[in-house]
Amino acid sequence: MGTTMEMVEIPAGYALRPPVESDISAILALLAAHDIAQSGFADAWTEEDIQQEWGRLDVRRDAWVIVAPDGSLAAYARLQDEGSGHLEADGYVHPEHWDRGLGTALVRLTEQRARELVPGAPEGVRVALSNNVVANAAAANELLVALGYHLVRGFWRMGIELADEPEAPTWLEGITLCAFERGRDERRVFDCVEEAFADHWGHVPHPFEEWIARTDRSDFDPSLWLLAEEGNQLAGVALCRRRPDGGWVNSLAVRRPWRRRGLGEVLLRQAFRELYLRGERSVGLGVDAQSLTGATRLYERAGMRVTLQIASYEKELRPGVDLSTQTLGE
Repeated sequence: MGTTMEMVEIPAGYALRPPVESDISAILALLAAHDIAQSGFADAWTEEDIQQEWGRLDVRRDAWVIVAPDGSLAAYARLQDEGSGHLEADGYVHPEHWDRGLGTALVRLTEQRARELVPGAPEGVRVALSNNVVANAAAANELLVALGYHLVRGFWRMGIELADEPEAPTWLEGITLCAFERGRDERRVFDCVEEAFADHWGHVPHPFEEWIARTDRSDFDPSLWLLAEEGNQLAGVALCRRRPDGGWVNSLAVRRPWRRRGLGEVLLRQAFRELYLRGERSVGLGVDAQSLTGATRLYERAGMRVTLQIASYEKELRPGVDLSTQTLGE
């Protein structure tokens, strides 16, 4: 039986191979060109983002570049096994090489590799492959539908411009803001985020060892991990960082016993203030457009607006019990 790369036909003149470290700068340029052509702005990918992503993959089998006849990179894709039967593919084609069959090749590559991983999923568990594209990118959406994918969800990128210094929010009685301390808080912050995000559609549990790797990044600033405590219990967190394009809220998580009291908005407004004081004038985040916990309403109340819409497509590779969150349990 041939390898995934051998089984997928690539347009004549192009060459397919796994990426190597020396490709990263070209991959970043490709991602920027793709994003600008589809949405009007480039997402803030960095070399460290790619390296961290590759650290979770078998790059020789789960990532690909397609090289153009002139030697430049024409396309890039990767496949991530998120665990619990959920696989996620991402593919990007440089706009100079659109309409040549490269997008089709990438989708087929990631799907063929995903099918090889199905037997490794827990017995009886549903296995599905997801693929996210810009919602108004007609060709990308039509391609996925033609290849048997169906639309399952919408996601938004939301943002706010901070013209003036945000006021310090009023904290809820009994709840205090405390600083994240290395060596003390990693596990309890992880547990808080996992507990809170268990109520988010599509969530599957993540291993602590993978999650904690974000604290090893060069752009990790522990002072931007905001913790809300009541007594000795962690009620919620806002985990932020600075990116080349502005401030970013990676995770805003409030545990169930503290919801519906305004704590999420307090944490978010505190995040705006902390990022502004560090020189950021825009703040963004990503959110499920049909959030089970009503997160979109919270962000809108705080002044955030939708800046990009993402369509999430899926193909079932094996039926079974779905271990990801689909509804808000009691």
